[in-house]
Amino acid sequence: MKHLKEQDPEIYACIQQEELRQHEKIRLIASENYVSTAVMEATGSVLTNKYSEGYVGKRYYEGQQLVDRVEQLAIDRAKAIFGADHVNVQPYSGSPANLSVFLAFLNPGDTILGMALPHGGHLTHGAKVSISGKYFRPEFYSLDKESGRLNYDTVRSQALACKPKILIAGYSAYSRILDFERFRAIADECGALLLVDMAHFAGLVAGKVHPSPVPYADVITTTTHKTLRGPRGAMIMCKAEHAGAIDKAVFPGTQGGPHNHTTAAIAVALKEADTEAFRQYAAQVLRNAKALADTLISRGYNLVTGGTENHLMLIDLTNKGISGKTAARALDEAGLVLNCNTVPFDTRKPFDPSGIRMGSAAVTSRGFKEAQMEQIGVWIDTVIQNHTDTGVQAKVAAEIKELCKSYPAPGLEYLV
Repeated sequence: MKHLKEQDPEIYACIQQEELRQHEKIRLIASENYVSTAVMEATGSVLTNKYSEGYVGKRYYEGQQLVDRVEQLAIDRAKAIFGADHVNVQPYSGSPANLSVFLAFLNPGDTILGMALPHGGHLTHGAKVSISGKYFRPEFYSLDKESGRLNYDTVRSQALACKPKILIAGYSAYSRILDFERFRAIADECGALLLVDMAHFAGLVAGKVHPSPVPYADVITTTTHKTLRGPRGAMIMCKAEHAGAIDKAVFPGTQGGPHNHTTAAIAVALKEADTEAFRQYAAQVLRNAKALADTLISRGYNLVTGGTENHLMLIDLTNKGISGKTAARALDEAGLVLNCNTVPFDTRKPFDPSGIRMGSAAVTSRGFKEAQMEQIGVWIDTVIQNHTDTGVQAKVAAEIKELCKSYPAPGLEYLV
């Protein structure tokens, strides 16, 4: 980046330091990953110069011949991987994608039913601080207090009582596979459209290691990063009958021109996802998550739901006598990057909750396997037990830095 270095040395220095941080630390944030050099090259391409309001073959500006080809490639690849009738690759991110779905099918004041934010749901599923909770009437289902899992009989009872126009199946911090068939039956019984937000597990579906919601959902939203290992973007998939409503809701409903450089990077990531190497990666993501979960359970940690069936896990630290924020900060100092997180029935405030959330997607991209995940579990326990000891943090950070030298991250191999 010689031109950036000359033009803006301050931003250049920040990027260089961030590259080093991503190389030297173990990234366990469940929504993060590493993209390939090819994806980064597409993201930084001259397509960022092009404005392209409209859709393939129906643009408002001229000079779209190559942009149309790029967008169509992204659409075709998504259809091939997920088997969806219709795919819109233009949403800027997951939150605008969900907002577009609401615009397509709801009027202000209509009822939506989704997982409660403190129980693992997402802000855009009706949280009062989100536009989804301000313009629509949100109702929420919660996890069972004893098992920490969804009780579908309870979800059904709530749906029949509140009659939502949209039933949302999806999460931000739930470590179990959703029963899409059961959600479909509930939606049919209460007359709701079924929206599945698969932002967290899209890569696992693409990798054929997680059930697909496509046969059951009316509409599916997903980000293209997280487990799918693409750029910061999003897609909406739907049944053919909803294609027109979705496309109009994205443009001109909630957005202007698409970010063509992101669309190109999505296409690259989807081509990578349609390979045997990616399927092996997705399978290892699950094995690694289980190995880390089992290690932490063996050391007395309370995992919400009792374990994991996907890439993430949520840990209630109440029995360890430490808050989630305190633990997350100590772990970050030690080279273990994750986030504090509310747990079901949390008695603490959201900014300093009782839990931490972590995932296995990014470390699996580096080539970590079960042995490394078990070591990560040991490090996590060591730091939490000694969270006020800066010497312990420094020692663990040095050990992690040394380990990371042997596992170069995609796109950052040159730092080794």
